[in-house]
Amino acid sequence: MSQTVFAPWDDPDARPLIEFRGVTKRFGDFTAIDDLTLDIYEREFFALLGPSGCGKTTMMRILAGFETPSEGTIRLSGQDIGQVPPNRRAVNMMFQSYALFPHLSVWENIAFGLKREGQDKEAIEARVAEMLRLTRLEKFGARKPHQISGGQRQRVALARSLAKAPKLLLLDEPLGALDRKLREETQFELMDIQEKTGTTFVIVTHDQEEAMTVASRVAVMNEGRLVQVATPPVIYEQPNSTYVADFLGNVTIIEGRARRSEDGYTLDWAEGQPPLKVRSGLDVQEGARAFMAIRPEKVEIHRNRPEDDNVLRGKVIDIGYLGNLSTYHVEMPDGRIIRAQNFNTERDTRQPFTWDDEVWINWTAACGVLLES
Repeated sequence: MSQTVFAPWDDPDARPLIEFRGVTKRFGDFTAIDDLTLDIYEREFFALLGPSGCGKTTMMRILAGFETPSEGTIRLSGQDIGQVPPNRRAVNMMFQSYALFPHLSVWENIAFGLKREGQDKEAIEARVAEMLRLTRLEKFGARKPHQISGGQRQRVALARSLAKAPKLLLLDEPLGALDRKLREETQFELMDIQEKTGTTFVIVTHDQEEAMTVASRVAVMNEGRLVQVATPPVIYEQPNSTYVADFLGNVTIIEGRARRSEDGYTLDWAEGQPPLKVRSGLDVQEGARAFMAIRPEKVEIHRNRPEDDNVLRGKVIDIGYLGNLSTYHVEMPDGRIIRAQNFNTERDTRQPFTWDDEVWINWTAACGVLLES
């Protein structure tokens, strides 16, 4: 029995949980958010991704009610929440610092918001016990925050944020304080908890890998605008601009002039070099300036000349050994660098290629992405 794919954004009848309509936010002469329109759906794990100053945190603060839009409207479950104060929104926010009360136990931290609401003792005890189970903290309820690890404090903050069963949970760089290995483990825990609770998560991050790991969809932002909103595979494999291609992962971007061919385009890019073939559905004007983006894992490296669409000769000038794979920086005759990757599938410490080796690189016409800007 096939499992239904979760993709409400592709369903014309699906109603968004959150609707941004023409939202602009100015601070004096500076425009932090510029005419932003966006839908986020119930049960989504939605990531706002971009460099510092791109507007992603301002968007989150507007959702939380800490900032008011200069223009436009925001709806939550169909209700305009522009004038609704933060404490009256079905929204909770988890900060990077976690903001736990150091003098309270784990149990008391989780119960804090429920007590403030005036819930009865039995309901609070049942809800806190449920949150401790969900975040695998049953054994730590009596401990103070300084008596548990960074990853456990992160889970306490998450449990406290979820205790009041918000429709929407906002996470502002929630894993920034964790070391790399713990951060990777916690990403999957977050995904598991989000799926179990059914709460809509919106995460702000500048970590591309984190956004690609946890999110159902990613919004790439720049200078207060949405550049592309799509699922992680689409954002990575089909970026809509050189900005998105360059922002997400490693990529080589080659500029040239596009000419139509039988199954796409060829790109004239360097004197004395063969034109590069790329399959594309774009309608690019003959001879127009265009770009090809090619990921290093799509580029193969060889000692002998292969038979393929795009075959180039170059010299290895740098090598990055990353354990599971090696990245080779291959210099072309004109000084341009194209990166290629090899997976290290065997337990052999010797590299198949070394510095100053003359090599061939190649990739198929289907591997590159043609971009107009």
